[in-house]
Amino acid sequence: MTEEILINVTPQETRVAVLTAGVVQELLIERTANRGLVGNIYMGRVARVLPGMQSAFVEIGLERAAFLHVADIWEHRRPTGQANGGEPTKPIEKILAEGQPVMVQVVKDPIGTKGARLSTQVSIAGRMLVYLPQDPHIGISQRIEDETGRNLLREKVRELLPADEAGGFIIRTLAEGASDEELRVDIEYLRHLWADIRDKALGAEPPKHLYQDLSLAQRVLRDIVTEITEHVVVDSRENYQKLVAFAETYMPKVRSKIEHYVGERPLFDLHNVEPEIERALSRRVELKSGGYLIIDQTEALTTIDVNTGGFVGQRNFDDTIFKTNLEAAQSIARQLRLRNLGGIIIIDFIDMESPEHRAAVLEEFRKALARDRTKMTVNGFTALGLVEMTRKRTRESLAHVLCEPCPVCGGRGEVKTARTVCYEILREILREARAFNAREYRILASQPVNDLFVEEESASLAMLSDFIGKPISMQVETSYTQEQFDIVLM
Repeated sequence: MTEEILINVTPQETRVAVLTAGVVQELLIERTANRGLVGNIYMGRVARVLPGMQSAFVEIGLERAAFLHVADIWEHRRPTGQANGGEPTKPIEKILAEGQPVMVQVVKDPIGTKGARLSTQVSIAGRMLVYLPQDPHIGISQRIEDETGRNLLREKVRELLPADEAGGFIIRTLAEGASDEELRVDIEYLRHLWADIRDKALGAEPPKHLYQDLSLAQRVLRDIVTEITEHVVVDSRENYQKLVAFAETYMPKVRSKIEHYVGERPLFDLHNVEPEIERALSRRVELKSGGYLIIDQTEALTTIDVNTGGFVGQRNFDDTIFKTNLEAAQSIARQLRLRNLGGIIIIDFIDMESPEHRAAVLEEFRKALARDRTKMTVNGFTALGLVEMTRKRTRESLAHVLCEPCPVCGGRGEVKTARTVCYEILREILREARAFNAREYRILASQPVNDLFVEEESASLAMLSDFIGKPISMQVETSYTQEQFDIVLM
């Protein structure tokens, strides 16, 4: 399948849509006011060490202190020279002290109430390689499956390294088939970047920002563009020129794919991306067959429920369920990318009696997920018939970027009924009457609550007024939500 990448740039934000066969598969948004921090390198200061959690909070100049776990302190792993997965040799209180300066890199953006996640192992990404200046290991992407090709690539990189190189590299998928010259350019670029970072760090007074990752548009060229990408269309002349210059320096083969869009109609409107963004914020996702998905994103996990809806099938009920689940598997894989859903994800496919049907749906789901660049694990069906999976979360979901909790319901998704609020008001007046000797009680509430007191609950209000021996009046406050009210003592 062919792929097209659209880049919409305004002074306030950059939006990227990845289309496969004309259908939006992925949306990336970066706002100037709050650019993502992943990849940024800082000289930080340890603000607090928590021995009980084997963690530390580090001030790096953000609103909230960032979080560093002992497992992410690379210099103190064992055994010596091990590339990944080494265990810390000392407790964190023996490694860090309050006020100590430490060079750190952001590995996860602040999400919700949590601060950024840090690591002391610096990694700098290029197009073909990721540079690990503190680790001599030469690793290789798991997506390169041919063992002979993996060994040849590893040896090729080793031969290209300068004699004085103390660091290591991870060979990215894009390096498969790359020429020696392309790899050499990437190595020189990454080594130069690291030398600049070290120079800035010398004598730096923490907290100090040492390095910022590329802009979203540049990262798209570096990380997303592949041989199946036909066009990269940019609607900003200034950014088009920047991307062309970036491509000519670091990835000449991509240069011919970059195009400047000069049409009158907005780029995202032309390719029907704007309606897709609106649909990606909806709780309900329609399936072509007539079935639908319900996607609920919570703090702990995301749940996806599959329903047959209006789909009745052609033959029997089992066949209807099977076909709906197969279609849902494709749709769910796309929605995970589109909405950038991460963390724990629970999928409730429609119950299937046949083990063959379950296996086929799971296989279809895994196949659809294979197009996703994000690291995932799928654990299959549980005893309750649910599919458990995880998807690595390094940045906010699309909904969290574009939306905020409803000020009326506080993110619950529902509000108290007018009758419930009426009964709360009656109880509150009774409490007030026992505590204060007022001349009159006035209820300030929304129109629906006022209407209910005037009509169906008028007898209840009159009964309470007789009981406390004081008049009760009503006043509509148009600015109040249905749950808001005040009792004014006159």
